[in-house]
Amino acid sequence: MDKKFFVAWVVVFVVWMAGSFVVHGVLLGADYAKLPNLFRPESDAQKYFPLMILAHVILAGAFVWIYRQGREDKPAVAQGLRFGLAVALLTVVPTYTIYYVVQPMPGAMVVKQIVFDGILLLVLGVVAAALSKPQAA
Repeated sequence: MDKKFFVAWVVVFVVWMAGSFVVHGVLLGADYAKLPNLFRPESDAQKYFPLMILAHVILAGAFVWIYRQGREDKPAVAQGLRFGLAVALLTVVPTYTIYYVVQPMPGAMVVKQIVFDGILLLVLGVVAAALSKPQAA
């Protein structure tokens, strides 16, 4: 782990937190508000916000670490998009699909969660790739 790793970790963390706010706070906020029996009210959720930060620190570090294990000396954007898609298919799609099966969530909201978080992971993949280019020999 070098300086570039830690820089990428921090940048991915910041982008992920900001992107998650846009996705879940702005784009899906009204959808979540319609389901008070499934989601904490904003005032209650704020008490747990440090755990949200911790989760995103862990996510960002793992995301960059895993990306760097398989990176190649190829165009960063294509690699980042491929990695973001792989992570979305491994995490976002099955997670929200499982939530839909076990919780009474509206199907349209689940589709939005998958699409919006999927797009966010594509962006994060490009960010990780751009910041993790291999050193020139």
